[in-house]
Amino acid sequence: MEAIGRALEAILPADRIKTRLIDILSYAADAGFYHLEPKAVVQPVGEEEVKALFRFSHQHRIPLTFRAAGTSLSGQSVTDGILADLSRHWQSMKIENDGATVRVQPGITGGIVNARLRQFGKKIGPDPASINSAMMGGILSNNASGMCCGVSKNSYHTVQFIRFILPNGLTFTTENPGDYQRFREQCADLHDTLLQLRDEVRSNEQIRERIRAKYRIKNTVGYSVNAFVDFDDPLDILAHLLIGAEGTLGFISEAVMRTVPDYPEKSTGLLYFPDIHTACEAIVPLTESGAEAVELMDRASLRSVEHLPGIPELVKTLPGPAAALLVEYQGNTQEELKAKKEKFLALSGAISLIVPPSFTENPVEQAYLWKIRKGMFPSVGAVRQSGTTVILEDIAVPVARLGDAILDLQVLFGKYGYENAIIFGHAKDGNIHFVVTQAFDTPAEIQRYDQFIREVVQLIAGKYDGALKAEHGTGRNMAPFVETEWGPGIYEVMKALKSAIDPENLLNPGVLINADEEAHIRNLKELPRVEEEVDKCMECGFCEYKCPSRELTLTPRRRIVVRRALVKLKHQNRKQDYRQLLKEYQYDGLDTCAVDGLCAVACPVDINTGMLVKRLRRENHSEFSNKVALQVAKNFNFVSKAVWVGLKAGSAVNAVFGEHAMTGLTKGMRKVIPAMPLWSPHLRPSSWKPSPAATVAECDGPRVVYFPSCINRIMGGSEKGKKNIPDTFASVSRKAGISLIQPNDIGGNCCGQIYSSKGYGPAYTHTVNATVEKLWKWTQEGKSPVVLDITSCTHTLRDCRPALTPENRAKFDAMRILDSIEYLLEEVLPRVEVKRRKASIALHPVCSLQKMGIENKFTQVAKQLAENVMVPVNAGCCGMAGDRGFLFPELTESATRPEAADVKGGCHDGYYSSAKTCEMAMSEAVGKNYESIVYLLDECVD
Repeated sequence: MEAIGRALEAILPADRIKTRLIDILSYAADAGFYHLEPKAVVQPVGEEEVKALFRFSHQHRIPLTFRAAGTSLSGQSVTDGILADLSRHWQSMKIENDGATVRVQPGITGGIVNARLRQFGKKIGPDPASINSAMMGGILSNNASGMCCGVSKNSYHTVQFIRFILPNGLTFTTENPGDYQRFREQCADLHDTLLQLRDEVRSNEQIRERIRAKYRIKNTVGYSVNAFVDFDDPLDILAHLLIGAEGTLGFISEAVMRTVPDYPEKSTGLLYFPDIHTACEAIVPLTESGAEAVELMDRASLRSVEHLPGIPELVKTLPGPAAALLVEYQGNTQEELKAKKEKFLALSGAISLIVPPSFTENPVEQAYLWKIRKGMFPSVGAVRQSGTTVILEDIAVPVARLGDAILDLQVLFGKYGYENAIIFGHAKDGNIHFVVTQAFDTPAEIQRYDQFIREVVQLIAGKYDGALKAEHGTGRNMAPFVETEWGPGIYEVMKALKSAIDPENLLNPGVLINADEEAHIRNLKELPRVEEEVDKCMECGFCEYKCPSRELTLTPRRRIVVRRALVKLKHQNRKQDYRQLLKEYQYDGLDTCAVDGLCAVACPVDINTGMLVKRLRRENHSEFSNKVALQVAKNFNFVSKAVWVGLKAGSAVNAVFGEHAMTGLTKGMRKVIPAMPLWSPHLRPSSWKPSPAATVAECDGPRVVYFPSCINRIMGGSEKGKKNIPDTFASVSRKAGISLIQPNDIGGNCCGQIYSSKGYGPAYTHTVNATVEKLWKWTQEGKSPVVLDITSCTHTLRDCRPALTPENRAKFDAMRILDSIEYLLEEVLPRVEVKRRKASIALHPVCSLQKMGIENKFTQVAKQLAENVMVPVNAGCCGMAGDRGFLFPELTESATRPEAADVKGGCHDGYYSSAKTCEMAMSEAVGKNYESIVYLLDECVD
């Protein structure tokens, strides 16, 4: 590994060549169920570096694979050669023609592209379930589709121009008319081969008509040979062959996509049928009435989600053969929706339904119905046996035969013992997914899967002449069966194409074209039993776009992959590798995890990798360190005063020697003492002091107990000489006529976040119990609500119940704990008159707002105080994690970079958040003063 790393340094800088053991093992997995360890991971930033990688691959005869998000399910983004990771660069996009087209690079997620298109009422055509994490490189290279796009709006049909690099290092774009002639001259042999293959396909009526027929349904098996029928010029043919080629023919560096409407009005309903056949009979009437989405769910899939809160009782009582269709109509106006629904309702009398059809236009109810549908795949994953993987297959058959195909699949499930298998999918397109759980830890289990999948192939490709992969790509999983589906004539065309472009078979070999008849059962991923959080993980990668350390060290998925690798190394008695990996994991896996928990928001099975890291930190602590932490907690009043004195001293140093003196001093000290926190120029000691007696702003309104966080008590000062946060809180409460109670004995109390995030269990338990006991007293045994001024502290306190004694749990349950955002929206704003509004403000919604589900309330507050409110598209966790940004400032710098770039693109009159340390991080990243939104409200009302 070291040798190849040194060789690669001739074409790439060392910091973008990854050959450590932790890099190799963490990139050995994607969302599929194959495992291949790359020789090196590289991160090219431009086309010249990609060309150099092609030359390197040919010179050293080492395979080269390009990987974007790694959310592919068929094994097409793992390799035992060089893996080129595109996820940290290649992220530019440009909206053109008033949103009619969008120019994208392969490293930007589809979710970000759609978020930026939303203002134009547009979106990209492909809409895979993974769109928030899937990147455009994979969306294009796998010819992604999804729930609503059908066949006509997939990547193949919505791409307008493509810029690409061939394995020979030559670059072409269909956007430049001159490239057509240049391709003819510089790639004469390939040009002629494409012409020859085109003519062979067109001259053979049987092959031509078979291609036409196969693409009337979704199909991602093999190359997109419809390009030979749809286009005349070899460059256009090649460009469209690259769509769905899974990175085996070239590198797509840029694409211009035609967008589709993102309809503002939607109507959604869940229709119940007595059996699967009856449900399938309703598909055509629904489609003809204009339904954008028709999602099929069999009884087993409905059973997998019937335990979810809010599920209609009817679902639990459905008979065994029952099925359901989730139907959604979309339009520009309510009138359009009404016309479409009425068209269906006029036909519904002839359809057998268990209950009359019902639709909703309520966005909350709609979101819940889609949550039911999207929760089916993870519901199986969450309850599967440890050590097994979840296999999500997708097939397509003509809609008229869909019901029969499903019944035949269910027979195969029973035959091979897949008792928990479920079926769901995009019924409008004849495309269904089926989910089974499978272990690969014994030869018998591998044989069971092999025999099952071979029967599936014969059933779908043989009996129903369908597609073995409708959406997920051929990959390694279906490569041995491409000829079975297409027949020898078309398969020979595909092989000739691959040979003409990549004659040495170095570009993603083994994917899509593979002579090995058992390729689908080689290099299978082992999933050893590790721990609860790890064992639940399906390695889908849905979490990665949320992770603040994703561009610095590891993501949640890769942290879990490494945990599994550690167990395997231990079982294999590879002691030296085990020690090396454990050492590398300390920084990459533990130190630079912000434990913010946003990964759980995106995770299909609700894994909070932050909680895993907290537990691992807790297990790493010695008895002595826990005792020290406990003493700190018990003497927190003294400790907090000492920290405040330190801040005052540091501020004095800055006053004498310049505002960056302490930053420079601590930076130098960190070279000797790495654990030394880095001084932030935005640190300001608070002027708040506890009163001798409890302070009560006596007013006619309600009484609220104010619990100023220790962070704001210590460093809640303002950079502009404004009031400190506690005084500002008192000011807005007074203006609203609210009696704000500020206890005088609060100095030693804290929410416990500082101990929880570091894994100091005893200190955390002591702190939250002591705090709840004080809150019980201050609130007069729960009679008054309590409000906190930092959102992360609110979240920590609300989540502390498991650490409380039984007595304190009863107290906790009787109290109402408000975040500052809830307090402003629900208690203060209804009682004041907004006199002034700012023209434009930027918000940083802290991750705890999202975890508590009140992010929208933050925006509601802001919209009452400003004409224009900007929430950055890339808003996410800043990585500060309380004090982690002081200890590992590189984490915060990396985490804030995308959001800061969004904010710097505009000019605003104010910058606001709801957590002091997050405000400091964003101030540093943007170069503007972020402050609590409480300040804005104080300015806007009298």
